[in-house]
Amino acid sequence: MTPIPAKPRPTGFTLLELVMAMLLLTILIGMVFGIARTSLALGNTVVKSQNEEMLHQAFFELLGQRFSALPGNTRLDLKVQNTSGQYLSDLTLQNVPLSFTWGGQPRIAKAVQLSTVRRRSGFLSIVLRYYEDEVLPGSASLEGGKSQLDTAPFAEVELLDDVAFFEWRVLDGRSMEWQYDWDVQGRLPLQLELTLAFGAKGEEMRHIFWIAPKQNPEVVLRQLLQSGGTQPAAAQPGGGGQPGTIILPAGNLPASDTRPPTPPTPPR
Repeated sequence: MTPIPAKPRPTGFTLLELVMAMLLLTILIGMVFGIARTSLALGNTVVKSQNEEMLHQAFFELLGQRFSALPGNTRLDLKVQNTSGQYLSDLTLQNVPLSFTWGGQPRIAKAVQLSTVRRRSGFLSIVLRYYEDEVLPGSASLEGGKSQLDTAPFAEVELLDDVAFFEWRVLDGRSMEWQYDWDVQGRLPLQLELTLAFGAKGEEMRHIFWIAPKQNPEVVLRQLLQSGGTQPAAAQPGGGGQPGTIILPAGNLPASDTRPPTPPTPPR
C-alpha cells in the first residue's frame, strides 16, 4: 500500500498573529512616548522653577545693592493703602540719579518708584518706575503749582508677576519701632523688611535690608566751606539718624597758608 504524502505546512504568520504583534507594538510605542512626554514635562517644570528662583534671587540682589548704595541725601518715602484685603505700596527713592539708555536715548532719572499693581487675576505685579524729575512733596521741581499727579514716569519695567502679597515695614533707628509707612525728610530708616509670596500656594518669604548710616554730602560740603578746610567738621545726622564726624588728616593747611608745617621738637 502506497503511503499518502503529508501536505506541506504553509509558512508565514496568521492574521491573528499579525494582529497580536501590532497590538503589542502599539502598546510599547505608547509606553515609550508616555515616558518621554512625562520626562519632558518634568524637565520643563524643573527649568521653569529654576528660572523663577533665579529671577527672584536677582530681584532681591537688585534691592540689596540699591539700598546699600543710597547716598546720604536720599529721600525715602513709603506709602501703603489697604484695598480689598491687599496692601498696595509705593516705595519712592529720590536724589538717586541713574543714568542709562532708554529707547536709544540717554536719560537720567532723579527718582525711582517700586510699586505694586493689582491685576485682573487677583495677583500683584511689581513695577519699577523711572521719573525724570523729583516727585516727592516739597521738592523744588514741584514748586510753581505743579503737583505730584502731573509727573508721569518716562519708563516702566515689570520686575515680578503672580505675587500673592508684597508688604514692607521700616525700622526707625531712633525709636527702634517698626512702621508700615515712612515720610520723614532728612533721615532714612535703619532697616527695611519685605514679606512676600508668589502664586496661590507660594511659600512666604521674608528679607531684611540694612541701610548703612551715611552723611549728607551737601551738609559736609557746606561745613567744609564754612570751616575753610582746617577744622574737623561734625556732620549732621545721616541715614538712620547716626551722627558722623569728618576728621581731616593732620598737616592739612588752607590754600592761603603757605607756611611749612612746624617740625616736631626733638626729645631731650
